[in-house]
Amino acid sequence: MGRSYAGVLGYLAATLTLVRGAVTGSGLEGTLVMAIATMACFASIGFLIGTIAQTTVDQAVREQLESQLAARSAPMES
Repeated sequence: MGRSYAGVLGYLAATLTLVRGAVTGSGLEGTLVMAIATMACFASIGFLIGTIAQTTVDQAVREQLESQLAARSAPMES
């Protein structure tokens, strides 16, 4: 999930930076450098967010599964 988020946020940031540079008429070299920098920054942020999200989901599923298994293995009272 971290790699997916990194890819999406990185390319989105780079695309928006390139569009902004085209709209404002900025120089090509400066715009490309800024796009690469924002892509790297937002890809890092996306990777971190995605990794945290994956860990949270894994932990929640594991806890739910463990509680269901514990309920099945507990002796039933009549």
